[in-house]
Amino acid sequence: MRTGGTFGKVSVFLRSFLIQGSWNNRTMIGGGFVFALLPFLRRVFKGDEEGFQKALHRHSEHFNAHPYFSSLALGAACRMEEEAEDPEEIRRFKSAVRGPLGSLGDAVVWVGWRPALVLGALTLALAGAPPGVTVAFFLIGYNVGHLTLRIWGFKAGLERGKRVGDSVRAARFPKIADTLAAAGVFLLGGLVGLAFGKALDVFSWALLLLALTGGVWGIWLGSLVGQKGWRWSFWAVFATLGVVFLAGWFG
Repeated sequence: MRTGGTFGKVSVFLRSFLIQGSWNNRTMIGGGFVFALLPFLRRVFKGDEEGFQKALHRHSEHFNAHPYFSSLALGAACRMEEEAEDPEEIRRFKSAVRGPLGSLGDAVVWVGWRPALVLGALTLALAGAPPGVTVAFFLIGYNVGHLTLRIWGFKAGLERGKRVGDSVRAARFPKIADTLAAAGVFLLGGLVGLAFGKALDVFSWALLLLALTGGVWGIWLGSLVGQKGWRWSFWAVFATLGVVFLAGWFG
């Protein structure tokens, strides 16, 4: 079996952090994908210049996925190239996974993980935490999360190759996305309750409790309608908190 070596695989992973560096409307992150694979392909096709050029061409074609989840595709591509899979099979694999990896990344990271951390950091700030603690909470939490996701994805791709979908299903990412969205809604309730308390120049545990109740209501609504309904759950929180605010203002 051909091999890209440990150094080649580590190079692919490190270069994956720059996968969006050559983003464009024609190939999306295709240029970044082949850039990440370049040192690995040089080792796999050592002494086979024609094979190397063909590999460069097929991996520089259009590809788009969430930048963090793209490590899954990179790891799987490494495994498939080492096993000398048919080039058309590699193309079909990349075409099949790019959509799911994009939607999963959007749901888990952009809709779930990042908003939840932002809301948590803002809640800490309004609760009186020092600025350094607030910033550290967000930066450490966010980077630990995305680094863990990148490492897991690349390792799963290397181990499973074109069968990496089994690892994705076992990880239950839709459930994780729902949990993160629910946490974001709950934190939104607490955050807005604290903000209203400061606006009224009074801290009221009753106000905060009602605000968190709004967050629980939003979680319940979101759980009924699934991922697409989390936007409505946010509006449910705001509606509840609007009543709370008016009651506090005129009470």
